[in-house]
Amino acid sequence: MEELTVGSRVEHPRYGQGIISRVNLAAYEVYFEKGGRVEITKRNPDLTLLELKEETRPRNMLTLAEVEAVLSSLLERFNGVTAAVPLGDKWKGGTMILKPGNNALAPKEIPIETFFHKIVMLRDRLRVLEQNINAHALLTDEEKVNLQQYITRIYGSLTTFNVLFAGKEDYFVGSKSE
Repeated sequence: MEELTVGSRVEHPRYGQGIISRVNLAAYEVYFEKGGRVEITKRNPDLTLLELKEETRPRNMLTLAEVEAVLSSLLERFNGVTAAVPLGDKWKGGTMILKPGNNALAPKEIPIETFFHKIVMLRDRLRVLEQNINAHALLTDEEKVNLQQYITRIYGSLTTFNVLFAGKEDYFVGSKSE
């Protein structure tokens, strides 16, 4: 039997006539007059096609999840929009104090959350820069590698700030040979 589509009318000896409401990988979900909602495997020989409903969407149409993934990727690539990165619990509500070497000058206090947000923004902008380098049409592969190595060294310089992150997956990682 050919692949049935949502809305197709079928008949089953036990359940009577029904309409396909969902097509899964190996089964059809069918609403029958007598039996209600029943899942029947696609190989079931007892299912008889009464009327094939023309498919209303092309087979190559994207799902909502696929569209969301594409949009998320584009937003991250072109706008630097990324998922929220959590600050380590021990730093929440804390203050960073910058004390000048000259005692005549007043120290500067900065909320750690504000400083952390700036670090995360810096990291996100570096990632966007990396993506733009990789996608650049006029740079040679050698030029791209050289610029990537430079960015990797920048990440290495920022590893001091890893102490602020809640999870290691968000850490800055520089070159392993450094």
